[in-house]
Amino acid sequence: MLKLLIYEDKDILRESLCLMLSGMKDVEVVASFANCNTVEQDIRQHKPDVVLMDIDMPGKNGIYGVEKIKEENASVNVIMHTVFDDDDKIFRSLRAGADGYLLKSTPPEQLYEAIKDVTLGSAPVSPGVAKKMLQFFHQKPQQEFDLSVREKQILQLLVDGLTYKKIAAECFISMDTVRTHLKNIYTKLQVCGGKEAIAKALKYRIVKDN
Repeated sequence: MLKLLIYEDKDILRESLCLMLSGMKDVEVVASFANCNTVEQDIRQHKPDVVLMDIDMPGKNGIYGVEKIKEENASVNVIMHTVFDDDDKIFRSLRAGADGYLLKSTPPEQLYEAIKDVTLGSAPVSPGVAKKMLQFFHQKPQQEFDLSVREKQILQLLVDGLTYKKIAAECFISMDTVRTHLKNIYTKLQVCGGKEAIAKALKYRIVKDN
């Protein structure tokens, strides 16, 4: 029996998933939660083989959850189960360690097969998501950005998930200087904030995706 743990903040959907997947052959739903606030404890207690993970949830979200699950036990397979198919959430999820990415429109039988297949090394993704991934990896940078060496360094640290405070400490500069550099970076990349900057940095391979 595959042990399945579910994270989904919508009560009706969470209950429906539990009921539906509990009735599937070879799958046991060991627990379900509305957020990832106690994700590390959940993994230690229930020892799942597969986690079905929503992204947007109150408290700790799904991308945080993936990171913590992989830190706690890298062998646990995590499939994102979400309504979002935008590049930022897809690639942030994959960078966090997600093993699959399925939209909530996925039919029940396909969801069941994905849960089984991911334990065999498959990386299940919805067709539209797969297309975006292929486009990303096949796309060559088509744009040059006039970033200084220091700006690229700070952008790399932002992509790596460092806070402004940690970036300042890493670069031996003040918080105000970090903000100034980021403001210049956003202007040069023609974005409005950190999330867009990260997505563009990865899309055009301005920095390394660690």
